[in-house]
Amino acid sequence: PKNELKACGVLVVRGDPVRQVLLMIHPTRLDIPKGHIEPGESDRECALRELEEETGIAADDIELDDSFRFVTKYSVKTKRTGGQWWDKTLVVFLGRLLRDIDIEITEHEGFRWLDWDPPHQLQPETIDPLLAQLAEHLADSGARS
Repeated sequence: PKNELKACGVLVVRGDPVRQVLLMIHPTRLDIPKGHIEPGESDRECALRELEEETGIAADDIELDDSFRFVTKYSVKTKRTGGQWWDKTLVVFLGRLLRDIDIEITEHEGFRWLDWDPPHQLQPETIDPLLAQLAEHLADSGARS
């Protein structure tokens, strides 16, 4: 649909139980590896493609948790939208890193592994609600928290 964007990404965690989450460093914010969906691509395919493009983490380096899915909507005004406000839907999957990987930065200033110690107050629009949902998910899943 016109005036709508969709992006998908993966929240990467390491440790079992979770010890850290991967955040990408932008000039003005922290974010996760994510990007816009391409025609014919599923949400999952987009998220895994963007993860590998932005970090070097391949699909077989992580285990996706199919019981976790974060979806949020917000408005954006960028070059991509021609300077107009568009609605953006963000879909985020949860991926547990299976082995240590050297992160390869391609589109960000850097990255950091954030120690898992909720509640987090980093970026109220998307990251804080995402990490809050992860905290609930881990509490609900018990043994895998």
